[in-house]
Amino acid sequence: MRLAIVGATGAVGHELLGVLERSSLKFDELLLYASPRSAGSTLNFRGKEITVQVTPDGPIPADVILASAGGSVSTALAPVWVAGGALVIDNSSAFRYDDAVPLVIPEVNGSAALNHQGIIANPNCTTAIAAVALWPLHQQFGIKRMIVSTYQATSGAGAKGMEELETQTHMVLHGKEAQASVFAHPIPFNLIPHIDAFQPNGYTKEEMKVVWETRKIFGDPNLVISCTAVRIPTMRAHSEAITLEFERPATPEAARALLTQAPGVEVRDDPEAKLYPMPLTSSGKYDVEVGRIRASLAFEGGLELFVSGDQLLKGAALNAVQIAEYLQQQGALKVGALR
Repeated sequence: MRLAIVGATGAVGHELLGVLERSSLKFDELLLYASPRSAGSTLNFRGKEITVQVTPDGPIPADVILASAGGSVSTALAPVWVAGGALVIDNSSAFRYDDAVPLVIPEVNGSAALNHQGIIANPNCTTAIAAVALWPLHQQFGIKRMIVSTYQATSGAGAKGMEELETQTHMVLHGKEAQASVFAHPIPFNLIPHIDAFQPNGYTKEEMKVVWETRKIFGDPNLVISCTAVRIPTMRAHSEAITLEFERPATPEAARALLTQAPGVEVRDDPEAKLYPMPLTSSGKYDVEVGRIRASLAFEGGLELFVSGDQLLKGAALNAVQIAEYLQQQGALKVGALR
């Protein structure tokens, strides 16, 4: 089996290589593609140097393509790759809202991946981190209403976002004025309640992604969700404060018991020991941290909780690889793409 990464030199591309190093996914050859600017460079994988090729305009000779080169590239080329016989697991937003394309988190709706027509979409990182923690609660208690406030790291804007935080923080600490480039305003020592473009309803697209995608993944178009997304001056791992109203009353004790057994979740919930989710502890971790689980003061029988997860991993690279692993375990990966 031939596996390809498109966007191999980006932030998610590097994470994909790291995840694949430890993955159970079986493949015989790895092909790496990126923009002409990165072509000719090499990346190490399992002790071998692999040369990065220019992403072609035509088919790619691979059975599975992990695409992380942005929505415009995927929109233009993913159908071409599929026509060449490849399965595309796409990390952009290009196909997430297409009814014919499954939007998959293996811990939540893995079986949806079996019904693909050549493309499977990876959810937005913010959605993925929340959904892993919320799905067991939704199954048990039935989420009726969900209010989310996010605290999103600069890596959500890719390698350039992290670089801007680092360089501008250095500038500010040395008495210089920071000039925003990647973000709408300077990010050092600041919070920016603006991620992606504002929509006609006053919410940003990032906020609406949480609404649209959670409904699709949970298979519940009537789920009431409101989100406020905020960029914060951290390197990686997104955090979310979530308020939940349920169809059936929940208790913190019951929620902890459920989440302790949930795949992809680590319960960190001992306030007296100062143990709770944080970017510092969730960065580089596969599991999503959940804590601060407590009875809601706003909704009777509801819950409040705090979630933190590495959006470059579960929010992107890890989830994509897990989809491929799931399909291989189900015997659903076809080999023999265009050579």
